[in-house]
This record gives sequence, structure tokens and C-alpha cells, in this order.
Amino acid sequence: ASDLLASVGLTPWLNAPASHLSGGQQQRVAVARALAMKPALILADEPTGNLDSKSADSVFELLQRVCKEQGTAVLFVTHNPLLAQRCDKTIKVVDGRVGES
Repeated sequence: ASDLLASVGLTPWLNAPASHLSGGQQQRVAVARALAMKPALILADEPTGNLDSKSADSVFELLQRVCKEQGTAVLFVTHNPLLAQRCDKTIKVVDGRVGES
């Protein structure tokens, strides 16, 4: 758990109660929690949505590393086109229609 919290930049808050964490910090805890069981698939809805750009980059890079090192597939939804461009594959949904890009 300590290593996962460190991987999302939360070592200074290791023993802090959840009520003392910001929304972005709580979101990073959720990412660490999702990785704890080393799942084959992670489904994430806007995993970087409430994060500042530095934290968002850190979380995105962590998810990429988990994909490569553990073979975990990550499917996430984002409205951030710059983040989507960094993905291996994207699927756009516009007005209820699905299409690859």
C-alpha cells in the first residue's frame, strides 16, 4: 500500500484521514486502490479529471507503466483530447455514435 501511495505522490499523507485529503488526493488514492489487486482490467471514468496537470501526468504515466509491466488493460473515459492523443488506441463517441480514431 505504501508503494502504491508513493506511486501517486501521496507519501506525505500516508497516515492522514480521508477527510483531510483534497478531492484530487482522494482521486489518486482511488487509482492506487484500483491497482492494489493487480487486476487484468481497470475501468476508469475520468481518472485524471480532478487533478492538476502534474498529478494527471503522473497518474497517466503510472497507468501506462502498469499496462506494460503487468499486462493490465486500462479502459478509461476522458474529455481531454491531449490525454487521449497519448493513448495507444482511442474510440470516439460523438452524439451516441462510436467510431475509432
